[in-house]
Amino acid sequence: MSGDSEILSIMEVLLTADIFNQNPELNINDLTPACREIFSSAGAKDVKRPVYVSDGLIKRSLDIADAHQKVSANPFVSYEDFGQRMKITTLKPAADWFLSQGGKAQVQKNPTLAFYFEKLDSTGISYQAVRKANPPYEDTKAFIDAKIAKLVAEDEKLRGALDLVIICAPDEVEQQMEDMICSVEQKAVIDKIHHALHHRDFLQRHRIYEVGKLLFVGPPGTGKTSLALAMSHSMHMPILEVRLSMITSQYLGETSKNIDKIFDLAKKLSPSILFIDEFDFVAKSRVTDDHGAMKRAVNALLKNIDKISLIKNGVLLIGATNHPQLLDQAAWRRFDEVVEFSLPVEEMRKEIIKLVTSSMDCSCDMQELAAQTEGFSGADLRLMIKEALLSALIDKREAIEAKDIEKGIRMVKNREAICRLNWLE
Repeated sequence: MSGDSEILSIMEVLLTADIFNQNPELNINDLTPACREIFSSAGAKDVKRPVYVSDGLIKRSLDIADAHQKVSANPFVSYEDFGQRMKITTLKPAADWFLSQGGKAQVQKNPTLAFYFEKLDSTGISYQAVRKANPPYEDTKAFIDAKIAKLVAEDEKLRGALDLVIICAPDEVEQQMEDMICSVEQKAVIDKIHHALHHRDFLQRHRIYEVGKLLFVGPPGTGKTSLALAMSHSMHMPILEVRLSMITSQYLGETSKNIDKIFDLAKKLSPSILFIDEFDFVAKSRVTDDHGAMKRAVNALLKNIDKISLIKNGVLLIGATNHPQLLDQAAWRRFDEVVEFSLPVEEMRKEIIKLVTSSMDCSCDMQELAAQTEGFSGADLRLMIKEALLSALIDKREAIEAKDIEKGIRMVKNREAICRLNWLE
C-alpha cells in the first residue's frame, strides 16, 4: 500500500468514527467489515458509542504502523498522546479534503460515509445502495461464532452437534450465484425459495408450511454442493454441512441421537441451511437393511425432516445424493422439490468454460471445445482448464493454447478410465 493510500485509509476510519458518533441512527451494518473490526468487540451485535481510533487499532486491523504520524500534516486531525487516539477536529473541511484526494471510491463502499456524503448533491452517492451492497454483520463468522457460543452456554448438549457438522457463515462461502451456471429448473426453484423467505409471515398465517425441503439429485461433479453453498451466500443464511457417513457412530445406537442434535442445532441457528450430503447413506431402502439400529436411525432422520420447516423454523433443508435409486419412497415423499443435476449439455459446457477462463488468456474456440467435451461434468471442465493452465505455465507461458487444452482433456479421460478399472478381477 502506498503512502497516499495509507493516508486515505486512515482518514476513512477517522471520518467514519466521527460521522458514526454523531448519528445514533447508524448501526453496525453501516460499518465496513474493517471498521467493525476496529470499533466493536468480537461477537458484539452492535457498537458502543463513542468509538475511538488509536494507533494500535489501525495497526491491528489495517496493518499500518504509526498512523498518527502519517496524518500529522493534515490540519483536520488531532492526536492525544494519552491513549494514542486520533480524531477529526472539523468534519466538513476533512470530508472535502477526503473527496479531493480521491476518496470517492471508498465512500461508495462505506455506508457511514455514504450517509454523510449523500447530502452533498455533487457526489451522486446513494446511501441505501451502498448499505445494501455492504456485507451484513449477521453474515460474518464473528456473528455466527458468538451465536453458537451463546447456544452452547445455554444448552451443553448442543456441543456434541458441533463435532458432526461443518458450519460456514455466508461471508466465508467462496461460491456465489454469479459463478454458477444453472438450468432453468434450478433457477426456478431458487427463485421460489427467495419468494417464500420474503413472504414467510404470509405463508405462516395461511398455514402453508411444506416449503423448502429440496433433494438435489445427480452424478458427482454436477454442482450440488456448490449450489447449496452459493445459496447460503445469496440468501444470507449460514450453512450446516453434514455427511451422514460422519454421524454413524461406531456405537450405531448413537446415530439417532446425533441426527436429533444436528436438526436441533439448525433450528437454533436459524435462519439457516441444513445441507445433508450422501443422503442415501442412511435413508436407503429399509427392506434391504434389517439392522435394527440402522432402521431406528432412518426413522429418526425421517421424523426430523417431518418436523422441520422453512416457514416455521427458518431452516432450508437440502439433501443431496448421487444414488437416488437407493432411497425408498418414504424418503422421497419428505421432499417438496426434487432438483435434477444432470451432466451439462453442449451450451452449458460452453458457458462453464467461458466462466472458468474469464480471467485467463485463452484463445480457444469455446464452441468447439464444448463439442469435444461431451460427457464432462462441471467439475471435469474445471479440472481440464486447471490442467491446461498448468501446462502453459510449465512451458513458461501464461496464455492457454490448444495443445494445453488437449492435455487437459486427456487427463480427465485418463482419470475416468482409471476410475472404471476393476482391480479385483
